[in-house]
Amino acid sequence: MTTPSDASVSWAQALAWRLERHLLDPVGSDSVADVIRRLGAVLSMDESLAELAVRTRRRTSRSGELARALADGTVIKAFAFRGSMHYLSPEDGGIYLALRSAGRQWELPSWVEYYRLAPSDWPDFRASVREALSDGPLTIPELGDVLTRHRRYEHLKTAFAEGAGTLVKPLTWQGDMSFGPPRDGQHTFQRLDLNPRWAGVPDLDDAGPRAITAYLRTYGPATFDHLHYWLGDGLSAGRKRLNSCISGLGDRLVAVDVEGTTAYVVR
Repeated sequence: MTTPSDASVSWAQALAWRLERHLLDPVGSDSVADVIRRLGAVLSMDESLAELAVRTRRRTSRSGELARALADGTVIKAFAFRGSMHYLSPEDGGIYLALRSAGRQWELPSWVEYYRLAPSDWPDFRASVREALSDGPLTIPELGDVLTRHRRYEHLKTAFAEGAGTLVKPLTWQGDMSFGPPRDGQHTFQRLDLNPRWAGVPDLDDAGPRAITAYLRTYGPATFDHLHYWLGDGLSAGRKRLNSCISGLGDRLVAVDVEGTTAYVVR
C-alpha cells in the first residue's frame, strides 16, 4: 500500500504538527471533554496519570475535573484499547467500541464453555444487564446479585464472585454499560444509553473510516503500521478489515514523505 508522496516535510515539522494537534504546543484552552475527544482515548488504569494527561493540555485546570466530567456524562469510561479502561468521548467513543467488538470474542468456544452463554444467549443477557442498571449504577457484586436471581444466570455466581472482569468487557464494547463514578473505592457500572450525549455504536462500515481519520487528524503524519498498531493491535480490529477501510478512503488520505518515510494525513 504505497503511493507517491504529495509533499515532503522534516521530522521536526511533523512532530511540531503533532504537538499542536495534541494541545501541547501551544497548550490548549479546550474543555476536559474536548481534550478527550481530540485524543480519542485516554488510558485510565492510573487515575492520577489520566488526569495529568488531560490537565497538561489545558491552560487552566483544577484537580478532580476529569472525575466530574465522568460523573456528569461529558466523558465516558469503558474497556477499550488492549482490554484496558479508557476515557472516551460519548459522541465518538462508539467508533472504537465498534472495532473492539468486531471480533465477537464472546462467541469463541472457550468463552461459551466457561460462561455457558451461547451466542444466541447474549441478546437476552445484555437486556437483563441493562434492566438491572435501570435504577442507577451498581458495583460488580451488586450487578451479579441482581443477575443471578434469574434461574438462567445462576451459574454465573462464581464468575461474579471472582470479579467478572472478562465477562463484563463485551458489555461495554457493545454499548450496554460504562463505568460510573466510583463508590467506596469500588468501580460501578451504569447504563450507557441513558447518557443523552451517547451517540451509540455505529455500524462497522461507518466506524472503521471514522476511526482512521480521527487517528490521523491527531496523530499524523502516521504510517499504516502505526494505524495497525493503534486500531489493529489495540482494538483487535483485524489487519484485513483495516486494510479494506484504508483502501476505501481513497484520496481522502494524503501521502507525505517524512525524511524518507511514507506517512499519511487526512486531506
